[in-house]
Amino acid sequence: MAPPDFPPPPLSPRTWPTWLGVALGWTVARWPWWLQRRVGPLLGRAMLHLLPSRRRVAATNLALCFPDMAPTAREKLLRENFSSLGLGLFEFLRAWWGRLAPVDRGYELTGIEHLQAAQAGGRGVILVSAHFTTLEVCLRLLCQQVELGAMYRPHEQAAMEWAVKRGRLRHAKAMFARDELRPAIRHLKQGGVLWFAPDQETRRGDSVFVPFFGQPAWSLTSTHQLARLGGAVVLPLFHERLDDGRYRIEILPALEDFPTRDATADTARIMATLEGLIRRRPEQYLWLHQRFKRQPDGSRRRY
Repeated sequence: MAPPDFPPPPLSPRTWPTWLGVALGWTVARWPWWLQRRVGPLLGRAMLHLLPSRRRVAATNLALCFPDMAPTAREKLLRENFSSLGLGLFEFLRAWWGRLAPVDRGYELTGIEHLQAAQAGGRGVILVSAHFTTLEVCLRLLCQQVELGAMYRPHEQAAMEWAVKRGRLRHAKAMFARDELRPAIRHLKQGGVLWFAPDQETRRGDSVFVPFFGQPAWSLTSTHQLARLGGAVVLPLFHERLDDGRYRIEILPALEDFPTRDATADTARIMATLEGLIRRRPEQYLWLHQRFKRQPDGSRRRY
């Protein structure tokens, strides 16, 4: 359940269209899991054809990140990515507003000993990950084992923000908006665990250009800042949807000698770590984001 002091929902007339969408999402979140698993990939394939601008963004990113891959192989990866995205939409809805069962049957969690070792010293822990299509469902699964806080980007519509945040707080210990650094740092100083995915470009926050899949990418230095100011240990987190439909979550060993005094070097290290995770399951990564839009010369890449 959400905390008792959670604010009441915004109900002004301007929010009513969003509430209709939330009601539809709430209903779909309760579809049988077998039906969601069948419809999800079909929805993804339809999106591939019905959303040409999104397809163009994903195709451009794949061409930039896998220049040596044969065009036919990249096209196959693009199709698999949209199928994963379609299923991921149902996973998001189910994680926010639905029942977890039977999704939680047989999932794997490995590397929990790395988290326990980091917590043994009394320090906070940052689980740094990337925007995979499985992130919401796998984080909800992880919350069954770990008291987890998370940083996120708020929704622009007030009604959607209220509904999604309340849905997440049914299982997460705390949610911090990207600009709420002070409470996130306080959470870490109190020995809390914080999930953070700094792999997307954003207009807010201190950022630097570092390599990401061989491309200069405008990247948040927030992991360095959170670890330094919160005295936290940083552990990479990987999660995936297995071919048999189950899920696997892996907590990797802590990054040694992190953070340093060099924010740019630390950010480059984080991006290299996330790139390694993405290469393990590129078809399940969110390639729809215009990751390389900002260029070092001040220009904008045209997606």
